[in-house]
Amino acid sequence: MQNEMMHRPVVKTELVDYMRSQQKSLTGKLNIIEKDANKRGVPIIPHETVVFMEFLLGQIKPQQVLEIGTAIGFSASLMAQYVGGKGHVTTIDRFDKMIAEAKETFRFLELEDKITLLEGQAADILPTLKGSYDFIFMDSAKSKYIEFLPDCLRLLKKEGVLMVDDVFQGGTILQSEKEIPRGKRGIHKKLNQFLDTVNQHPDLASSLLPLGDGVMLITNSSFAYPK
Repeated sequence: MQNEMMHRPVVKTELVDYMRSQQKSLTGKLNIIEKDANKRGVPIIPHETVVFMEFLLGQIKPQQVLEIGTAIGFSASLMAQYVGGKGHVTTIDRFDKMIAEAKETFRFLELEDKITLLEGQAADILPTLKGSYDFIFMDSAKSKYIEFLPDCLRLLKKEGVLMVDDVFQGGTILQSEKEIPRGKRGIHKKLNQFLDTVNQHPDLASSLLPLGDGVMLITNSSFAYPK
C-alpha cells in the first residue's frame, strides 16, 4: 500500500535529501526494518520524522503511548524504545496485510511484551479505550483525523502530546478545492477542517513542522474535554 504523497516533499528536495541522509541512522534491527521498508516503498515515517520523534520522546519520556495506524509496526517499535521498563505502546490498525506484517516486525524485534496491537476500525476501538496516554501518534486515514480528535483529546493526559502525521497532503493543503483531483477532495476538506479546529481552539497549543508531509504537535495543558 503505497502513498503517493510521501514522494512529494513540502520543502526543497536538497534539504529533504540532507535530512534523510546526514542525520544519525538508527542502529540494530530497527535500522534493518527502516531500510527494508524504504527499499520496498512501504509508507513508514521518513527519516527526518524518525530523528525528530527520537528527540521528542527522549524529552517527554512517556510511559503509555497510543498509536492510530500501525502499518508494518515500524513507528510503534521506535516508540517502544522510549517507554522504559514499565511502559507500553498500544497501536490500532484495520488492514489484515499490515497487521500480519506488524506482528512479524514485533516478533523480529522481540517487542511483543511491549506492544499491544488492537485489530479493527479505530472509530470503533477509540471510544472503548479508558487509558490515559502521555503521547499519542496519529498516522491513519487523513480524512478521519477530525473524527478521531475528540477521543484523542479525551485519552491524552494533561500536558501530554498528540503528534499528527501527514497534515500537508503533499503540499496541496492550501490549494482551493477546485485545484484538487476529485478523488482527493474529501481528504482535502477534512484535513483543512482538522487544521482549522486545532489552530482556532482556545484551549489547545499546537505547532506545525515541515517534516515529511507535515507534522502537527498538539498539547492540552488547559484543555478538559467533556465527559
